[in-house]
Amino acid sequence: MREPNRGTRRHKLLTKEIEKRIPKLYSQENAKDPQVAVKFFSPYSNWTWYATEGERTEDGDFRFFGLVDGFEKELGYFSLNELASATFRFGRIEVPAVERDLHSSLGPLSDYQN
Repeated sequence: MREPNRGTRRHKLLTKEIEKRIPKLYSQENAKDPQVAVKFFSPYSNWTWYATEGERTEDGDFRFFGLVDGFEKELGYFSLNELASATFRFGRIEVPAVERDLHSSLGPLSDYQN
């Protein structure tokens, strides 16, 4: 499946490498402090998504579970299509609103919850 706005994004939001290493949904339900596998952020707002689990859905999308830090911090589900289709408009130019953090070192989820 082609990511929306892929032509204007400099890197893929979800690589095959990340997809292979991210724990499957519900596999860490009993983990005291699951590891963040991938971080997404919007350079145009204060929103950040910390995914701890995820898997491909029947319709070809990828569903994540993790911490969403936006209006509030809360655990929940979000999808690759939702992240990839979000855009920000500068006049007549529309750009992707969400990027994958290529430079952060990822740690346990508790590091991001406080």
